[in-house]
Amino acid sequence: MNKIRRKLLGAASTVALVVGLSAGNALAADPIKIGFSMPLTGGLGGGGQASVLALKIWAEDVNAKGGLLGRKVELVYFDDQSNPANTPGIYTKLLDVDKVDLLFAPYATGPTAPIMPLVKQRQKLLMGNFSFQVNAKTKHDMWFNNAPWNTADGWAKGFLEAGRSAGGKTVAILAEDGEFAQNLADGARPYFKEQGLKIVYDQNYPPTTKDFSSLIRTIRSSKAEIVFIASYPGGSAAIVNSISEIGLGPQVKIVGGAMVGLQFTPIAVNLGSKLNGFVNYHVYVPGMKLPGVEAFLKRYTVRAKAEKIDELGYYLPPFSYAIGEMLEQAVNGTKSFDDRKLADYLHKNELTTIVGPVRYDANGERSNVRLITTQFRGLKNKDQEQFRSPKAQVVLAPAGDKTGEFIAPFSKAAQAK
Repeated sequence: MNKIRRKLLGAASTVALVVGLSAGNALAADPIKIGFSMPLTGGLGGGGQASVLALKIWAEDVNAKGGLLGRKVELVYFDDQSNPANTPGIYTKLLDVDKVDLLFAPYATGPTAPIMPLVKQRQKLLMGNFSFQVNAKTKHDMWFNNAPWNTADGWAKGFLEAGRSAGGKTVAILAEDGEFAQNLADGARPYFKEQGLKIVYDQNYPPTTKDFSSLIRTIRSSKAEIVFIASYPGGSAAIVNSISEIGLGPQVKIVGGAMVGLQFTPIAVNLGSKLNGFVNYHVYVPGMKLPGVEAFLKRYTVRAKAEKIDELGYYLPPFSYAIGEMLEQAVNGTKSFDDRKLADYLHKNELTTIVGPVRYDANGERSNVRLITTQFRGLKNKDQEQFRSPKAQVVLAPAGDKTGEFIAPFSKAAQAK
């Protein structure tokens, strides 16, 4: 039976959750404690809640098999409230007060970036959770990101190829002024120029922005044919609503690119038909052939429904479960919990996960990238079940996962069934 213990973190009264997961009979040795923060509230809360559930399922599975090297897995985690300013203090507490043995990173780039210097200084292994380029400057050789992407051109390639195939030659860039979006936009700009495209609009916006109407009208006035957006969940939803209301003009071939949040079930269901025609990155949609994902999602969905969180779980959950799988393989392969030995193993070996084989480069990012580009089609309003169909999000790239052809211009794609 799971034991849940709540306690307060400092003056901010942050709730901490310590979850002890047993396998029926208590394991003889002391538990191996894995610590992390997670955005359970705030703008990233939907993703964080789904990620935690997947990690719980992994820990339960491991403990049912006898634990890691005979030791029960105990997850120790705190709500970072989607606030990057909270994470350094949480990770210091995890190491110095809670005395955790191993570390997982929080979900997302913003909360992860501030802890990288601390983790490097302490020489701790850190299993990443859907961050983008947080290790580019820190160069910590014990960082390993679970995300199926690497550099910015990998994000932009499928999107840009689709736009160019429809005759797009001019680009508008709209990016949130935050760690993730800025890292991505900084990498995308030179890539667009290398491909011979002219950037006619390039604007950052504060993360607190609620009204995007003036920005959308300016993009419309720029006559851009390709509109590339790098945004976090709150901004993504607001931008879709604003584009639906104002429009971008008949010249636009393609819109989207790197909009975080459109992958989350509650946001996608709420936006419904307004998403039609948008082209965006994703990591998994129904119809893709990934070992074990469908079986995992059947278990996940039952639990998610009971906890009233993202029921479909196509984005974070399979990859969060894979974090645990990779750590488990490293522990079993080295017969050790030593951070350095585990890191060396992860660098040298291909890892088997439910999301397919994973290999890492020197910076701890995926060397075998598998990021997909999809186009929303024929969506209705307030219908969650439609997203279980491969027809709802047609895969445009890469070629090995392709399920349909790109429809352009954007005005035509928005009406496509």
